[in-house]
This record gives sequence, C-alpha cells and structure tokens, in this order.
Amino acid sequence: MAGRRGAQILPYSKLKSKPNKRRRNRLSDLLLTNVFSLGLFISLIFFLGVVVKYGIPNPLSSKSGNSSYPSPYRTKKLFSWRPFSSNHTNSPVDITTKGLYDKIEFLDVDGGPWKQGWVVKYKGDEWDREKLKIFVVPHSHNDPGWKLTVEEYYLQQSRHILDTIVETLSKDTRRKFIWEEMSYLQRWWRDASDSKKQDLISLVKNGQLEIVGGGWVMNDEANSHYFAIIEQMMEGNTWLADNIGAVPRNAWAIDPFGYSATMAYLLRRMGFENMLIQRTHYELKKELALHENLEFLWRQGWDVEGTADIFVHMMPFYSYDIPHTCGPEPAICCQFDFARMRGFSYESCPWGQHPVETNPSNVHERALKLLDQYRKKSTLYRTNTLLVPLGDDFRYASTKEAESQFRNYQMLFDYINSNPSLNAEAKFGTLEDYFQTLRAEAERINFSLPGEIGSSVLEGFPSLSGDFFTYADRQKDYWSGYYVSRPFFKAVDRVLEETLRASEIMFSLVLGYCYRAPCAKYPISFSDKLTAARRNLALFQHHDGVTGTAKDHVVEDYGLRMHTSLHDLHIFMAKSVEILLNVNHDKADHSQLSQFETEQVRSKYNVQPIHRVIEVPDGSLETIVFFNPLEQTREEIVMVVVTRPDICVLSSNWTSLKSQIAPELHHQEDDLFTGRHRVFWKASVPPLGLQTYYIVNGYVGCEKPKHSKMKLLGGSKPLSCPAPYTCSKLVKGVIEIQNHLHTLTFDAKHGLLQKVSNRKDSNVRVIAEEIGMYSSMGSGAYLFKPTGEAQPIVQAGGRIVISDGPFMQEVYSYPKVSSGRTPISHSTRVYHGEDTVQGFLIEKEYHVELLGPDFNDRELIARFKTDIENKRIFYSDLNGFQMSRRETYDKIPLQGNYYPMPSLAFLQNIKGHRFSVHSRQSLGVASLRNGWLEIMLDRRLTRDDDRGLGQGVMDNRPMNVLFHLLIESNFSASTNTKMEGSAALNPSLLSHRVGAHLNYPMHAFVSKKTEEISVQLPPKIFSPLTSPLPCDVHIVHFKVPRPSRFMSGSLEDLRFLLILQKRGWDASYCKRGGFGCSTLIDGMFDLFSVFKDLEILEAKATSLNTLHDDTENVGNIEELQRKQLQEISGEGQVMLYPMELHAYKLDIRPKQ
Repeated sequence: MAGRRGAQILPYSKLKSKPNKRRRNRLSDLLLTNVFSLGLFISLIFFLGVVVKYGIPNPLSSKSGNSSYPSPYRTKKLFSWRPFSSNHTNSPVDITTKGLYDKIEFLDVDGGPWKQGWVVKYKGDEWDREKLKIFVVPHSHNDPGWKLTVEEYYLQQSRHILDTIVETLSKDTRRKFIWEEMSYLQRWWRDASDSKKQDLISLVKNGQLEIVGGGWVMNDEANSHYFAIIEQMMEGNTWLADNIGAVPRNAWAIDPFGYSATMAYLLRRMGFENMLIQRTHYELKKELALHENLEFLWRQGWDVEGTADIFVHMMPFYSYDIPHTCGPEPAICCQFDFARMRGFSYESCPWGQHPVETNPSNVHERALKLLDQYRKKSTLYRTNTLLVPLGDDFRYASTKEAESQFRNYQMLFDYINSNPSLNAEAKFGTLEDYFQTLRAEAERINFSLPGEIGSSVLEGFPSLSGDFFTYADRQKDYWSGYYVSRPFFKAVDRVLEETLRASEIMFSLVLGYCYRAPCAKYPISFSDKLTAARRNLALFQHHDGVTGTAKDHVVEDYGLRMHTSLHDLHIFMAKSVEILLNVNHDKADHSQLSQFETEQVRSKYNVQPIHRVIEVPDGSLETIVFFNPLEQTREEIVMVVVTRPDICVLSSNWTSLKSQIAPELHHQEDDLFTGRHRVFWKASVPPLGLQTYYIVNGYVGCEKPKHSKMKLLGGSKPLSCPAPYTCSKLVKGVIEIQNHLHTLTFDAKHGLLQKVSNRKDSNVRVIAEEIGMYSSMGSGAYLFKPTGEAQPIVQAGGRIVISDGPFMQEVYSYPKVSSGRTPISHSTRVYHGEDTVQGFLIEKEYHVELLGPDFNDRELIARFKTDIENKRIFYSDLNGFQMSRRETYDKIPLQGNYYPMPSLAFLQNIKGHRFSVHSRQSLGVASLRNGWLEIMLDRRLTRDDDRGLGQGVMDNRPMNVLFHLLIESNFSASTNTKMEGSAALNPSLLSHRVGAHLNYPMHAFVSKKTEEISVQLPPKIFSPLTSPLPCDVHIVHFKVPRPSRFMSGSLEDLRFLLILQKRGWDASYCKRGGFGCSTLIDGMFDLFSVFKDLEILEAKATSLNTLHDDTENVGNIEELQRKQLQEISGEGQVMLYPMELHAYKLDIRPKQ
C-alpha cells in the first residue's frame, strides 16, 4: 500500500545513502544465503538501465478484460525528475485555462433542463462493449464554521452524523461513505467510546469508510497561504495516521470557491494521486464537458514534463447536492433524494416532483429513470466508469435518514444489476473504488485523442495547466468579493501564520540545543498549546473562515481562537528568547516566566496590535531583542516607540549607534500626533538568530538620535508642531522625499504619490496613486457586483506631515474626501541603506476605517495608474507559492476580472519594466485599464447576496494594510515575447526577498523591567546557522511534528522536520537580489552543515505531510529507482530544484 502511495511525490536527488551498519549486515546475509536473489537483482539493475535510457515500452497489443472491479492499481513512472520551465515558456499541455477564456464567448445561454449546459442525449449503444460502472458515493459536507461555530455544529449535527455513519455502515458491508474534515472527526474521537472507535477503524480498514483529503478542514484555495495549507493538511493527516492508521490518497474539494494549481501541487507532493473539484466557472464546465475533458491531469506551469501531475475529476453541474449530481436534469435527480420525502426536515424539491419510496411495483420505472440520468451524465466523460456523489451539507444526521437513502438506492441497484440487458452495474462506492476502476479501464482501453499530449501518469486524458479563478456559479455572478471580505481577520490569519512559524523554529532550536537537558522541559510543557495554535490556524483556513463568509458570531469565534493562540505563542517565544540567549549558561531554569515580553501587544481579538511604549528613566536601560525568522542575515531599519526623545541606542557590545527620532502619528483628524516618539536605527540580526540592543538614558558618550525635520500642511485647520521638533510650513505644490535609489514626487493638494525617479539611471516612472470607492447594490460576502467603476474620493485640502531623517523619510496624509468623514489615511516611506532590502522598496501603509452608515454598500480601493504598457495583462500569486498570468477581458463583467492576491501582484511591459505590489494579507486585485493596478482594501455591505449566509458584512474593524512597492527593470533583451502565451512570469530574486521581509517580519521583545546602566550586561547574541543560506533557498518550515512525543522512547520516527524550497526567480533581473546575495550553485545543498552547534545524525526525505518515506514493500523497478535517487549522501548533500518543496526528517543533537 505505502509503495503505491509513494509514487512521484518527492523530487529526487542524485545521492548515495549515508552508511548504515544494520543495512550492510542485512545485505551481507542476503548475498550469502540467496545466490538466486543476487542474480535476479543484477538482472533488475540491467533492466533498470534500459528503462532509464529508453523508457518503459508500450504493450504490443491492448489488454482486454471484463468489467469486474479491479484490484489496487500501480501508478506509472513512480519517480522521475524533469527540468524547471524558464520564464519564456510554459509546460506543454493540451488545455490551458487562458485558452479556455480566450475561446469561450460567455453568453450564458439557457440550456434547458441543464440550464448551464445543453440537452444531453445518447444513442444507446455506448455501453455495448464496456458496461457502465456506477459508483454512488454517500457523503456529508460538514463546514467547520459557517452559520454556526465549529463547536455548535459539532454538538448539534456533526457528532450525530458520525454516529450514524458508524451504525448504518456496520449493518451492511455493501454500504460505503466518505468523510473529509478531521477537525470534526478528532472532536468525535474525544467523545466516542472505545467500541465506537474500533468500529470506525474497522470500517476504514475494510474499505467501507474512506477518509478523503484528511486535512483539518477543506481549505480555501484563493486566500490561504501555502504554508497554512501545508500546516492544516499535515495536522489532519498526521492525526489520522496516528489514531486511525489511515493515509489518504484521494482529495475531495466540493465547496472551495475556485481552485488553485498550488493545491494540486501540494496534494501530489503529499502522496495524493487523485482529486475531485466542483466549484468552477459554469462556462468552463460546459466547454470541458463538450469535449469530454472534465477529467484531466493537472500540470504545474513550471513543471515541463509533468512530474507533479495529478488526476482530477471535475463535477459537471451547478452544485454538489443530490439534484445536481445524478445527471443533467435536477428535477429528476431531486426525486432520488429520499431525505426529501415527508417526515424529514429538508426542503421539498422546488421543481414540484418529489421522491417516493421505492417498492416492487415502481422499481422498474424508477430504476430506468435514474439510469437514464446516469447514462446522460456518463456521456460527458471519456470512460464508462461513473461517479455519482450522494449527499449535501450536514446530511445523514439520523439513522432514519441514512436508512432511507441506503434502503431505496440498494433496491434500485439490485434491479439494475439483475438486468444484464441494461449494460450497467451500480453500487455504493468510495473515491478509491471509483478511481481504481477508472484507472483500470484506462489501462485496458485507449481514450487518448489524436495529437493529445496527455501525461505519463495516466494515459487517455488531457493535460491542463492554469487555475480556476474567478468562480461564477450562475447568471454572470462572480465570487470575487470574498477575496476581500473581513480583511481585518485575513490580516490576523497571516500574523498567526508567521508567528506560529517563528515559534516552531524557536521550539525546534530550544529542543535541539537542550535535547534532554532540564531546559527541554519548557517547550515540551508547551506542546498542547502549540498543537492548539496549529489547529486554530488550520481551522481558519476553512473555506468559510479565511474567506470572510461566515456569520458574525462565527467570525468572532475564529478571531478569539486565533487571538488566544497568538497570546500563547508570544509567551512561549519570550521565554525561548531567554533560554536561547543563555543556552550555554543556565540550562536548569525551565520556569515559564520570562524576563521578556513582546514589543507589540494586541489587547483584544478584534483590535490592531500596538507598540508597547518604552519608558526609560534617567540612568536606566531597556533591553530590546530581535528574532530573525529568515535564513539570511537581516540588515534592517527597525523602530520602537518611546516616551522621550533624549534617549540613545546601544548595540549588544555597548557601542553607540546612529539613530533617528520622529513623532508618532495616528488616524485622528483633530490631532495627528500622539505625543510619543518613534526611534529608528539599523539592526543586524543573524539568520534564525537573536540580537540584543539597548535603549538607554544618561549613558555618557552615547550619540543622541537625529531629530526628523518636519514639514506640515494643515488643510483647513493649522497643525501644531510637536515638541521638540523643528517644523516648517509646506508651501510648494509638489512634495519630494528620497533615499539613495528613489526620489518620490507627490501632489501636495491631495497628498498622493505621482511619480518615482530612479536616482541611478534617471528613469522616471509614473506611479499615480488614487483612492477610490465602488458603489454596489448586489454585493455580499461572496459576490462583488458594482454598479459601475470606482470613483476617486480624495479632494484637495487634506492634512500632510513630512518627516525627513537619516534613516527614514515619510509623507503622511490625512485626506479630505468628497463626502462624510475620512475612511482612510496613509503613509509613504523610503528607507536609507544600500545594504538593506528596505532601501530598494517603497513602503505604503494605509489605515482603513470603513465604519458607519456613510460607507454602507461601498468597497474601498487603492489604485496605481502607471505608464507601463501592460495591455491589461498582469500577474498575481497563487497562495504565495507561484505566479499566475491574468488578463482583463471585455466579454466578462468588471467583477469577473478581479483575482485573488494573497501576497503579490505585478505588471510589466514588453521591455521588462515591472511594477510590483507586495502585501502581507490576502486581498483582491485587478488591472482594468492599461497600466493600472488596483487593490481592494475593504468592503462594507448591508445585503445578503443569496448564497446562503443570510447577512451582509457590517463588522468592519479599523486596520492597517501594508504594501511594499518595487520598481524594476530587467537586464535582458529577450523579454519582448513575455507578454504572449499563457506562461506566468516569476518574481525577481529581489522581489522574493522583499516579500519574505514583509511576510516574515522580525519579532521584537523588550525586558519587563529596566535596569541600571551601571550593570553592564555581557553581549547577547544567538546565531545558530553556520552561515546565511543562499538567497534563493527558503526554509519553509522547521518544526517538531509530534512535540508531545519528543521525549518518548517509543517515537520511532525522526523528531524534526525541515522543509526547504529553492525559489524560482526571473534571472533577467538583478541576480544579486539587490546587494551581496549568493545563490545556490548547481542546486546542491549541504544539509548537514546548516547548523553551527547542532549535528544532524540522520536525515531522510519525506512527503510534505511526512507520511511517505522511502518505501520497501513494493519491490518493483520504479520503486528501486526512486529509492536510489532519493537517499541522502553521507556528507549531507541534497539536490534542490527550482520551485520544488523538499521535506526532510532529521535527528538532531547538540555537537559534543
């Protein structure tokens, strides 16, 4: 079993294994005792060489066979590697989603009974040679939060559903069921009796109950970051393997609102072989169905030869409910939803024809009517193996309901199966049953079309690349609103994500250094809260969580859970700082109290974090410690807030540092100044390390901060100059700020950016900033339905504050708007420092308060109107992992041209001039006119959009939205063809660094008590890496997967997990990443030399969910090849390939 699941899930490395005495002894025994086996082994090696050079030969003739259900199948070409696609080409495929958009006219033609399709007909002889094999798959879709909280749903519905499944399936082995969400199964497991647990395990083992997907939730695919997707899948899959012993291989995603190619890749690298999707644009479904292309191999655009191809089944109709799954005519299908009969609480069929109990007198007529739908549906696919889901939201809630469905369908199946002339066989099944049978049929019969590229993973089906955004379900209603709904909590999601990652790294480092010393007890004692944090992040990835599409009280529940975990993680990190800074001094202190606390604090779940105000009395010092969660040294301008300006900054070795002080500002029209001060200085923090600084008052010889020079424009009300700064009145109509690279020009009347000049090459880019508002009468949590284009809202006469200093220059604008109070203020900053990432970017921070009735049914945007001729083509990221090409089409409405932007969007012209916007939270983005890039910031909506939620979105919160803008020009003349085709462009190396700095910020910690200057503390620095990693290598994760078992002697697996990525980047831009940046040579990476004082004793490659290592129980040639290619050399050399995620289990100890 594990051998088949291991197929093609890991990119291989051309490496030899680390010497293993036990393995050598086993081999010696084999050689001495079994000469025949040795000869066979040599033969296999020879055959392997032939296969590697010439490939696997096709059979001389196709196999034939009957339609009996097959034994478990084996995927072809278990392990191979293909090169990474350049920026100029896309991987060869039969279908691209761009090609579909170009071809489809989007006319929304009424198709009759199948309104979004056509009148489906068949001849009747389609099943003469191969009978129709029908798998009816009972399921129940359980949202972990939507109209009720996850706990409310569990208590009221989900626990009863799981009880029902166990009870009803145990009565009849012909009954089958699938289950997806581990969040509910884990909750049920806590309450279930031992006998019920054993019954469920037995149902899983005998194939009646299949766990599909097995993530903590069925995650959203538009807003979720790939780190969080991996985390939620790993959490669910690991729990499932540990408690039930199951490893899922088929994914089931019927309810996310659009689908990302990133999810397909992650699933494949987790060992999944097949996936099912449902919510795609109805016009795309129709086009794919017309050509029998609803089943395909999904290929990554950068994966030239399809090493990560995964087989996909797309459901053809409007919904996943029973009326829309048995066939193209919902009025008929609804008659076979037996839970809609009288006596049940579900709504009756809206078409007026209702289900009736099946009995001997009507079974003939009912079975033929149902089979007619099955046959019509099967004509939309290539094979004669048919999948028919049977379920809906929170179905099978009682034994009565379940028995009604199973009893009636079994009678219909028995009739169909007892009549050979029907050429059909129907039964209950799971996804595994369906995909096994389909693959067996595809191996016997060639379904490939002439000239079709297909995939070596499974022949007979087309290959497809692209993604399925933006989703429309009916009548040109586009689900682009949820990209932005509840942006406050989308931001909290990303804060929790990066904080969890930083905490996991600290957790691993503490355990690595402490190992079995007393200080290891502290992280172990935190295991339960760490697990809770993982699960709270995972829970919010649910497709009604991070999407912002749940009821208000459910959003509050998500928010409280995330807030609790953030609080717990901050406490843990503060104590870990103390342990790591004293790791060689005091390993005995494992109390949970720390002398540090986080520099930022969030008082409630629904408010912005604020900086702790540092107050340093005369003769005292305050300790500031920075943690760098990135794998490269961080040279960065940092900031803290202080009560007095006459302090100074010292390094860890008590050297005075240059600094700048500026007044703190806030969104309050009457008084923009808080009376506090911001101190800026340049910090240098080692990779994954800690560095200490001191804020001191009264230290002799310390250099005081430079006061920012202030310029003020008060609008209708004069602004008072804050003490002790020197202020001048802004009189010119133009404002400029600059650093070593950029000069930014602003319109003083409106306080908006106008252009950016490059001081090194004198190039000038028009970047005209605009703040606008959409009006809408039909928008809701899901849908974006504007009444027209967004209109600018900023008028002349706002208030402006300019701060000019040696480290930071800033233009702060509190604008005057066309009506009502101001919903937004914003700062634009540039930083000085040629050796910092910040020196290359422009920081844009918007404070948004879309509160009150003035902004009802309004959606707020920031728009950048550039002089870059992009032809309305731009690129936005998929889950922070890869880029996707976007194009604005006139044939679809404005809202259909909006796309998800989890972290990055850019546009460029044929000469390679590029403008990028990095975000630290998921939002929506569009390029509606040539050279324009607009990003929606918030939306306030009074109406429900008729998609089931039953409310608008009115719980807006004050929030900050932070962008990093990047202007680049490439150094290659070969970019003139880059605008053509469907290939996505990659970010530059510098762009990757900018995104990493924004999304993985440094964590600052301050001492709880000030100390006297006379107590000169020793230098405190923690630097765990041997050296900074190359700039194109990213540590995606470093964690202890099973923390509660770390100290257990029974833990058989290696205790640490390291996930690496070699970034795919555009080499036509600056190769140094802006400055002094090395890159990985030839892809070879020294895994064993990463850590300075920690030794990696053992390492093995694994899948992204950690459940698939090198397997030994298949024994086929492909498996032997995969094992040879996957092992790690004794020196720790591994091969990293662009874009690929590489996961390694490690055994780590302190060096002796």
